[in-house]
Amino acid sequence: MRGFLLALLGLAGMATAAGRTPDPAYRAEIEKWRADREGRLKSDGGWLQVVGLFWLKDGANSFGTDAGNRIVLPPGSAPARAGVFELRAGKTTLRMEPGVEATVDGHPAGTRELRPDVPGPADVLKLGPRLTLHVIERGGRYGIRLKDRESALLKEFGGLRWFPVREDYRVEARFVPHASPKKIAVPNILGQVEELPSPGYAAFTIGGREVRLDPVLEEPGATELFFIFRDQTTGKQTYPAGRFLYAPMPKDGRVTLDFNKAYSPPCAFTPYATCPLPPKQNRLSVRIEAGELTGKPHSSP
Repeated sequence: MRGFLLALLGLAGMATAAGRTPDPAYRAEIEKWRADREGRLKSDGGWLQVVGLFWLKDGANSFGTDAGNRIVLPPGSAPARAGVFELRAGKTTLRMEPGVEATVDGHPAGTRELRPDVPGPADVLKLGPRLTLHVIERGGRYGIRLKDRESALLKEFGGLRWFPVREDYRVEARFVPHASPKKIAVPNILGQVEELPSPGYAAFTIGGREVRLDPVLEEPGATELFFIFRDQTTGKQTYPAGRFLYAPMPKDGRVTLDFNKAYSPPCAFTPYATCPLPPKQNRLSVRIEAGELTGKPHSSP
């Protein structure tokens, strides 16, 4: 009898650790959100189509499928010499080769200046049925991001993996606004640091510990808080560089953090993204066993 009772207590403890069974409506909400997330990755123009990032040098940067170009496009995707991106004083001018058909935002490309993605929106060059190219700017550096509808990354994608839905990881946090405007340092994988505005911080208890996360606002007029964080699953079950989470703006001093919607950054799917990394204060000493798992299985610690 004593052994039977101990077994029951063990099962009860496991159930408590795993969290209660989610409400069916909530589970359906999360499953739809996750399906939409995967759909965006696989969609036309999604991150799985990003196959190149070419940093521009001052002056002429030729592009085409010939190996002699500075920007070499996938074989069979475009003419041998398609055109030139010329970078001068932070401005990028496109010059297409005579007879090469291409469009920029639906209009014949020809010769024209291209807007970068910062502050955006970027002008998009469409070349043939497969390729799109646009200018990105990162800390004063300018590059060309290449997308290919026939990307091997897209063809080989096997789907996303997730922790089980746990309603106890939808956390009502206390939101503490900063008394005066504040910016926090957000590094990226290029080794650059960007100062982004942060309206306050979220404080909450998870895993029996009181923790806090600092969000940033991605752009002027942002309608969501953006959290970039690491926890003790990072590099084990979840992506080694950390994860992203968006949350609604705080209301009445509270903010909802739903870690079932925490997800991997674009760098998990293409080596040609320029992802932000968690600021040092967002490196948590607790495990958050919710949200997106890394693409490859890892054993538990």
